[in-house]
Amino acid sequence: MTARTLMFQGTGSDVGKSLIVAGLARLLTHRGLRVRPFKPQNMSNNAAVTADGGEIGRAQALQARAARVAPSVHMNPVLLKPQSETGAQIVVQGRVFGTARAKDYQSRKAALLPHVLDSFSRLRGDADIVLVEGAGSASEVNLRANDIANMGFARAADVPVVLIGDIDRGGVIASLVGTAAVVEPEDAALIRGFLVNKMRGDPSLFAAGMAVIAKKTGWAPLGLVPHFYDAHRLPAEDIYGLDAGTATAPAAKTGKVRIAVPVLPSISNFDDLDPLRLEPAVDLVLLRNGAPLPADTDLVILPGAKTTIRDLAALRAVGWDIDILAHVRRGGRVLGLCGGYQMLGREIADPDGVEGPPGTAPGLGLLDVITTLTGDKSLVAVTGHTVADGVPLEGYEMHMGRTTGPGIARPLVRLDDPQGDAQDGGRDDGGVSPDGRVAGTYVHGFFADDRQRAAWLARLGAPVAEQGGLAFEAMVDETLDALAAHLEAHVDIEALLGLAR
Repeated sequence: MTARTLMFQGTGSDVGKSLIVAGLARLLTHRGLRVRPFKPQNMSNNAAVTADGGEIGRAQALQARAARVAPSVHMNPVLLKPQSETGAQIVVQGRVFGTARAKDYQSRKAALLPHVLDSFSRLRGDADIVLVEGAGSASEVNLRANDIANMGFARAADVPVVLIGDIDRGGVIASLVGTAAVVEPEDAALIRGFLVNKMRGDPSLFAAGMAVIAKKTGWAPLGLVPHFYDAHRLPAEDIYGLDAGTATAPAAKTGKVRIAVPVLPSISNFDDLDPLRLEPAVDLVLLRNGAPLPADTDLVILPGAKTTIRDLAALRAVGWDIDILAHVRRGGRVLGLCGGYQMLGREIADPDGVEGPPGTAPGLGLLDVITTLTGDKSLVAVTGHTVADGVPLEGYEMHMGRTTGPGIARPLVRLDDPQGDAQDGGRDDGGVSPDGRVAGTYVHGFFADDRQRAAWLARLGAPVAEQGGLAFEAMVDETLDALAAHLEAHVDIEALLGLAR
């Protein structure tokens, strides 16, 4: 029997599509249904490694977790990873397919539709219901030709659509009714219902608004969803959804461990920061716009970057390199993750132009290693332990490039790998400076492991009572359960299921 399907599109970006699909996935899974999330096309540098050895958007990995299934490349068959203001790497069914500038990509979308429909068909064969998430705005009629993300996919796959509007940003009536007015009649016919999301205050004040939208569009009103206050506890899809410092210094230290992170132009896999952001013992300072590094910082984290050489140049342009070197001279600690690890070395070479124009750039020189970027991409879940203290860790690798040099003789972690060349059969990764204060690794998800995070907090001098005060993975599941209950209370689930076909 073919699975039922229902697509959730939005009047714009950040209206809550990803969150609503995640909550519905958990809710319907609780009801005993086999649920699969699906997003035809996503644009994000926040990616996750899948069980079948590829990568998809982090939001779809969270939705898979909500549905209590392993993430698959078919849940997000086209992933665009921005490399500049106008260009992106194209990942198709989990693997790098090529690169394209935004204008050129528009003409390539038609060739990607068969891959999208193939993945969609595979998911439908293994589910009771597939929840499809659109991208951006359904009303971007200027991008409708060859569209594979919204109405183009819905038409090609004959999937009914629920449109989501965001009342918190204002103009929700015009956004929803305006979408009905500008889309093609054949597209509008696929929209069967609507949700209004992020309501604050008394819901009865918008009852007349719901009636106006229903009357003017002919769509079924499926629910007025109050703002879900615990949404910040789930991984964000976009770094700009997180709070970050301006060009002014942060407030005086409060006794917590202060961790500062320069927000780079093409920051990637920034969900590495989520456990630290939510950890009671940590004051996480995200620096933007050249904001100075606080002098009382305990740890600087250089995060992953999609274009390492370009982001290193941006880091230097605002003087963060000077701040980091001064921090190290004062005895401070630095941890580089993936691209950040590469920046800590003596040199980064991109001879084939893997991430941009071919070239070589000097690194920060804090680790005695050099990195050569290559076209081969490592995508694998890993387990292991930190070499210095034997503390276990779980995470994943997602990187291009090979790092060599004397610095790797002092590895940060040892990964479980029967084919490895370490003495115990493992595989060494990363490097540590001779004084132990600067380190780097290719492992993402480092701090999501409560054991590893507690060890770092202890090393940084967090109060014993607060070390490891957060059970991160359990908290994510508790929040998904709470989100499911929230939607159960405010969405007409039976009507919604009745629209699915």
